[in-house]
Formats: sequence, structure tokens, C-alpha cells
Amino acid sequence: MMPAPGITRRRRPWRGMVLALTAIVLVAAVGTYLTAPRPGGMMDPAATNSSGAHALVTLLREGGVEVVVANTVADVERSARADSLLLVAQTHYLTDSALLERLAQAPGDLLVVEPTARARRALTPKLRITAAEQFASQPKCSLREANRAGKVHFGPSDAYQPRDDLEVVSCYGGALVRYRDAGRTVTVVGSSDFMTNGGLLEEGNAALAMNLAGDRPRLVWYAPHRVEGQTSEPGSLSDLIPANVMWVVWQLWLVVLLAALWKGRRLGPLVAEELPVVVRASETVEGRGRLYRSRRARDRAADALRTATLQRLLPRLGISPGTDPPAVVLTVARRSGADPEFIRYHLYGPPPATDQDLLHLARALDDIERQVTHS
Repeated sequence: MMPAPGITRRRRPWRGMVLALTAIVLVAAVGTYLTAPRPGGMMDPAATNSSGAHALVTLLREGGVEVVVANTVADVERSARADSLLLVAQTHYLTDSALLERLAQAPGDLLVVEPTARARRALTPKLRITAAEQFASQPKCSLREANRAGKVHFGPSDAYQPRDDLEVVSCYGGALVRYRDAGRTVTVVGSSDFMTNGGLLEEGNAALAMNLAGDRPRLVWYAPHRVEGQTSEPGSLSDLIPANVMWVVWQLWLVVLLAALWKGRRLGPLVAEELPVVVRASETVEGRGRLYRSRRARDRAADALRTATLQRLLPRLGISPGTDPPAVVLTVARRSGADPEFIRYHLYGPPPATDQDLLHLARALDDIERQVTHS
């Protein structure tokens, strides 16, 4: 039976309205997806969050600089040329000395951003570190790139001095150093904050970042966000449990359950009691941090950071506090997807040698905890 013409005519306006609303929703969804911030690690050239470097890379490309993003040292070796500039950041992920030696042999000029002690010895062995300060000053040097930028806010930064009679240009109290070595120009900066998306708008940060990174027509950007050069066999959590003991594990669970029921019934209600003095957590943290810094107790500060991170991670992973470090490393690596060597180095590695290395450790521990939490 054919529908009446009147009914067909009444349905057509509703059909058009539904199609229009659908199109609007699709356009809004696509626009939201395209304009949404893309998260990433520190100095990630594709990340649009405050710690990324997408804004600087975009400005350099619009200014005519060819920016090549290298994900591995092999990519660096393929992309670097005699007329290019190699930018190396996030060096706390470079734990393999052989990889650092390969980076040091790459052709072209070199820009090292916030190097660790290990990276500094391999890439800039002619410099030594001095006391860290808060840098927000005029350049006070003859470097053209710094004088054009003017006043720059570095944030927490290391300062550098030559070891011997090396002739260097030192700007911003040593936070920026440049010298010639074996026919190449080497530039070292003690902080990466001024190059990030969140730091470009402060004072002359954007000008200095573009002047340094855009010094050559071709820029090879290498800022790794995982440990390279370390491999490990995949394993599972069940590999950590000895054979033929699963029945013991189930019995222990039963004992724990019975003990909880037994003791839980005997506990009385909780009693709230006011403390005589209220001390804010921020004051405790700041006071302890100033004490550690005045005594240069980087080892104790690192132990405190690692212990606090483990105390928060182990309950989330269902691991007891007495578990061996290899088991903890394997479990954290499987949950977060990070390299086991990177996890081991930052959870159980040696104490940091400088304040900047301690800052790297704090950032790495925060990244590990965030990856486990959101996994």
C-alpha cells in the first residue's frame, strides 16, 4: 500500500533537520579532535602541552628551517650533515655510553640542552659544571643570538665553565656557553624550560630559542622519551612465582581473609582527635628541600623521592614492600610500557651527581608514576 502524499511531505522537513544536526555534530567532533592538545613528554616536538616543543618547531619551520625529528641515534646519523645543527635534549634517557659516543661523532654543529653528568662528559668534555641558580638576567656577553634576545628567564639551570684554557663565550651567568671544538660550534644550555610551549611567552625566551635552534638551515631534533640501546626478554608476572607453590598462595589468601574477619570484629570505632599544631604539607616539603640543598644531600633527597614513589606504586601494582627490585622493575615496566633498564636506573640507580640530575630524576619518577596510574 502506498503512503499518503501528505504524510510524505510532513516527514521531509524532519529528515532534513536530522541530517543538518548530524552534519553539525560531525563537524564539531572533527574540529575538537584536530584542535585538542596532544600530550607528550618534555621537549617532544609533536606535543602541544606546556612541556612540549611543538610551538618552537612550528615557528622554525615557518621561518624556513628544515626540522628533521630523529627518534633514534641511527636516525641522527642518517640525517646529520656538515651544514646542519644537531639538538640533543632529554639526555637522562641516554644511559648507553656507546650511543653517546655515536652522537658525539655526528657531523655538524651541536646544541646540547640541559645535559646530565654522563651526557656532558661524552658530548662536552671540555666543560665543567658550577653552582645552579635562578637565571633571569641580561646576556652580558658578545654572542649575537643572546644579545638579540635580551633578557631571558631560564628557571632552574646549571652553569658551565671551561676546564682548562678553552676559549668560550659565556652568557646569562654561565647558563649558556658556546665554543669551537674540532671545526664545529658547540652550544650548551643548562635549562630546557625556555624552549617549551609554556616558556616561550616569557620575556625573550622565544627569541633566544629560535636564534639558537635556527642557527643553521637544517636542524636535527633528537629528544628521546625512552631508553635506547637496551633490550630485555619479555616476561610475565607468573614467571616470578616458583613452580608448585600456587596452592600455598591460595592458602595464604585464605589465612589473610580469616585474620581480617577475626581482627575486624574486635576493633572499635575510630576516634578523631585534633592535633595541637597544624603544619601544612607544603611547608614540610619546602623546609626539607632547603635543608637538603644547603647540605648538598642529593643522595638523601633522591632516596626520599624514590622511596615515596615506591610507596605509592607498590600498592597499585599489588606488590609487597619486601619484593626484590628485579621483580618490581619487571612489574612496573609491564604496566607502564617503559623500558626495564629505564625503570631500574631511576628507581634503584646511583644517586644524582648534580642538582640538575636530581631534577631529571624527579621528572622521570613523576613520568613513571603517571604512566602506571593511567595504564
